Formats: sequence, structure tokens, C-alpha cells
Amino acid sequence: MEYLPLFHNLQGRLVLVVGGGEIALRKARLLSEAGARLRVVAPQIEPQLETLVEQGGGECLVRGYQSADLNDTQLVIAATDDQALNAQVSADAQARQLPVNAVDAPQLCTVIFPAIVDRSPLMIAVSSGSHAPVLARLTRARIETLFPHSYGRLAQLAKRFRDKVKAAFPQINQRRVFWENVFQGDIAERIFAGQDEAAERLLERRLAEQAGQGYQGEVYLVGAGPGDPDLLTFRALRLMQQADVVLYDRLVAPAIIDLCRRDAERIYVGKARAEHAVPQEQINQLLVDLARQGKRVLRLKGGDPFIFGRGGEEIEELAANGVAFQVVPGITAANGCSAYAGIPLTHRDHAQSVRFVTGHRKDGSTDLPWNDLVAPGQTLVFYMGLVGLADICAGLISHGRDENTPMALVQQGTTSNQKVLIGTLKTMPQLVENTEIKPPTLLIVGEVVQLHDKLKWFKPEQVESGAGGVL
Repeated sequence: MEYLPLFHNLQGRLVLVVGGGEIALRKARLLSEAGARLRVVAPQIEPQLETLVEQGGGECLVRGYQSADLNDTQLVIAATDDQALNAQVSADAQARQLPVNAVDAPQLCTVIFPAIVDRSPLMIAVSSGSHAPVLARLTRARIETLFPHSYGRLAQLAKRFRDKVKAAFPQINQRRVFWENVFQGDIAERIFAGQDEAAERLLERRLAEQAGQGYQGEVYLVGAGPGDPDLLTFRALRLMQQADVVLYDRLVAPAIIDLCRRDAERIYVGKARAEHAVPQEQINQLLVDLARQGKRVLRLKGGDPFIFGRGGEEIEELAANGVAFQVVPGITAANGCSAYAGIPLTHRDHAQSVRFVTGHRKDGSTDLPWNDLVAPGQTLVFYMGLVGLADICAGLISHGRDENTPMALVQQGTTSNQKVLIGTLKTMPQLVENTEIKPPTLLIVGEVVQLHDKLKWFKPEQVESGAGGVL
């Protein structure tokens, strides 16, 4: 993150604008709308700019720039077509530790002007860090279509009731839930329909009905998918933004965790084979305890919580303790990784069924129902099978599966680090031994694997290729 977005209160504060032309006028208009008092310095100043400054109680100095012009200012704008002068203004401002913006010269800026969607008091700012201003403008245009001007009236309603709600709900979690219900329910719909007075009456009634009531906590069991943030569901994103506490495991990509509410408490409860940061029983109890504190708890799991994710164990504990919960399915690793590897799990010519298998059991063994796994016409997908890979291949072969059956290992599927290792039941253990593998991985066994070369479409940024090896 090159710039930290901040909103600057300029009401009644003095801002220096060096420059008197069209560019300075555009900046001055924006600053005036924010309530700033302007000091404009330039040998020549456009009449419109002079009028704007006079109306705002500022001053125009028709002369060249002097370093003393920085006195008493809160923000400095260099808006001339003289790059040397802009550089001097920037250097003087930075020497005084004043924020400075030099138009079209990001190297001289300590602050930049974003593209703004104004729904006062709701403000949305978009910036590309001056690297792609057209993209920022197009993004702003898209946001404009998503947020009608009535959002400003909704924000004004919240402003009028802010103190009343704070008095009625002493805890911040209670206030947050109340306002989320307001902004996503029938009160907001009345504002959008132009029925502002009806919305205000309804808000008064809801506040009187709910004041002082405690909030019952809830747990959101959410599947984060196999790694690509674009594969999250809309519902998952909504709940990720609502949660007060986030419990996440090792398989959840950092880019997905970043989509959670920024001020939410984050607790790592990751598990690797035979290495648990937090025992499962403790996780179950933690979910119960946090919900009983009135918190909305997000249990974020890689893939789908009900496919080898122990989600069933967790909600059993919640149900036994009377804790409310929701379950949001995610794209499981089998679906995501196979799709991004160009390996269909079923195909009329190759596989009429698919079977998901865990590579090791609760006791750490690989004692699997081998006779069922060697049936023809099916695809096998092994989760957590890397450590027991040699045993899996040997077990399938010894129970009748052809040693030349195609097999794929997908590493960090759906991400920019995805790699696909292609072999057979006979050759895969040696291929893995000769290749640096970074978990998480998924194993796919069956005739459908041979379609990989023809159907592979995903081209991650980091790809290695080799004969009969990593693709």
C-alpha cells in the first residue's frame, strides 16, 4: 500500500494554492467545497479563481511565490506549469512537514487527490496512487452507478440519530448490529423511495423497541474456497464484513483474510497434519464462548466446511449449546483445483462417478477401503494425501488398479503459485521426490487426468514446465 487513505477536515483552515490558471481553479473548487479558506499566489490569477477565493474569505496574492506564503497553512497545492517552481514549493512544504500535492508530479507529492464519489456525509474515494488515473476515474464511474444519491440522505438520517443510538446501546457491538439492520432493511428502502419522513418515524419506533436489549451472538461457518478470492460467494463476503471475530485456518489465503472487516479480531487456529495450533475441541469451545459474549463469529475455512473441514463437528457443539449459526458453502478444493488444472472430474468417456477421499484418517493411518477405490469408471480425489502418497499409489496398484492409471498432483490450486504435476500411479512417488512441493496439494487419480494437456486454460504467473513433470 503506497498511500494510506485519510479524510482531511479543512473546514475554515488555510490552504495555499500556488498557481492561478485552470488547473489551480479546479483544485480550488474542490477545496472550497470542503470548507477550506484559500490563499492563492500567482503573477496572474484567473477572474473565476479570484471570485471563488473572495467568496470563501481567502486572499489572492498577485505576485511570485515566497516561502513565507506557507505560514499558517494546513495544506499546500503546487498547481503551476513550471516544474522547477512546483519542486521548490514541494521542498519548502516538506521542510515544514506540511502535506503537499504537486499536480501531475507524484514524485513531489506527500498527499494525492483521489477520485471522489460525493454522497455527503458519505464520501467514497478512489485512487491508483497516481499510476493509473484513468482507471481510478473509470472505477469511480462504476461506483457512482452502485450508490444512488439517496445514500447521502441515508447518511444524514444516521447523523441525526447517532447520539440517540449511542445512548440506547452502550456496547459498540450492539450499535453496529442495529445500524447494519437499519442500512440493509426497510428503513433504508423508504429513504431510497423518497419517503424520508416515514423512514425517520420507523427508525424512532425501532429504537424505542430495541433500546437496552442484549444481542445474541451467532457463528458464521463460511467456506473460503480453494484460494482465489474471486471464487468467494456474495453471502460469504457479506458475512465476512459483518463479523466481530474471525477464526481462520492454515488453508485460507491471506488475500481472502484481507477481505474481512478490518477492525475485526483475528485468531489463527490453523491445523497441519499432526500439528494443531489450537486443538479442535478448544476451537469448538472458543466458538461457543465468543458467541455467548454477544459477538458475531466468523469461522473461515479453506474449501468447503463440510468436505473434510470438520465443520460438522463444530456446529454439533454449537447446536448442543444453543448457539445460533449459519453455514455458507464454499467451492471445495476438488472442484476448484481440478477446474483450474483443466481436469474434469467426470466425463462420459472416462468417469461416471467421482469419490472424495481423505489421505489420512483421524489416527494418522492410510487404511482405506481399497476394494471400493479400484472400481472402474470413477475419479478419485485425495485430500491431505501428500505424506501418504507412496502408500496410496501402492495400495491402489496392489488391489487391482492399473499402475499406468493417470495421476495428477495440484499444488496451491487456483492461485498464482499453482503447479500441476502429471504422472501415473507407478511414477508419481518418484516425480514428487524429485520435485519441490509446497502444500496445500490435491491428488487426482483416473482417466480424466489425461485431458489436462488438451484442456488446461489457467496460466498462473509462476509456471514451470518439464517433460512429464510440472506444468
